[in-house]
Amino acid sequence: MNKAKLKEAEERFIMRYPGGFSNPRMVELAKKHKVEKMKNLAQDSFSIGQFESAINIVDFMDKVVSQSSLISIFEKPKFRDLVKVMNENEKEHLSHGLKEFLHGDQAFGFRLMTGLLQEYKLAKWPLLTVYPIYYRPSVEVFIKPTTAKGIIEYFELIGIKYNSNPTFEFYQAYREQIMQMKQEVDISLQVDNAAFCGFLMMAMENYAGAGM
Repeated sequence: MNKAKLKEAEERFIMRYPGGFSNPRMVELAKKHKVEKMKNLAQDSFSIGQFESAINIVDFMDKVVSQSSLISIFEKPKFRDLVKVMNENEKEHLSHGLKEFLHGDQAFGFRLMTGLLQEYKLAKWPLLTVYPIYYRPSVEVFIKPTTAKGIIEYFELIGIKYNSNPTFEFYQAYREQIMQMKQEVDISLQVDNAAFCGFLMMAMENYAGAGM
């Protein structure tokens, strides 16, 4: 990573928003995106005991997708339509994948979910990573293609190349570098990984907007 760029981004952000994510404007932004509500929804919906019913899990997944501001308006109806046409075995497959990702073998779970969604041409990064970012926000990462590509390029992350075809290897490598970057900034910016990546995105926009 380019630590100098990260430090510059931190300084610009804290100058604009004193207190980091505790700044009133940031608090209001979090409320607008229903961050706490979505975290509670995911943590209640995807606790280990809930996985006794695959049908319920897939319904919960649809609920998270439909209510999340992280998912585009184009992907929400596509996922909703998928849920309507999936048979019982497919729902078991998708549910088991999420269970493994959250509570077992992450790589295996990610590949299970990806494999099923690929059959419907819906193996998209946001639809695979929205559940873990709400369920375990300080550990997992949400991958939005434009943001991830921008972070990798702007902050010069080494040994990682974005691919539109989701793989666990990329997810793991990106998550590791985000966690490393988070440790380099002020504690006021270490809220959770979604907020931290939001800070990185805003920092890049501010930098470009300043004409630097």
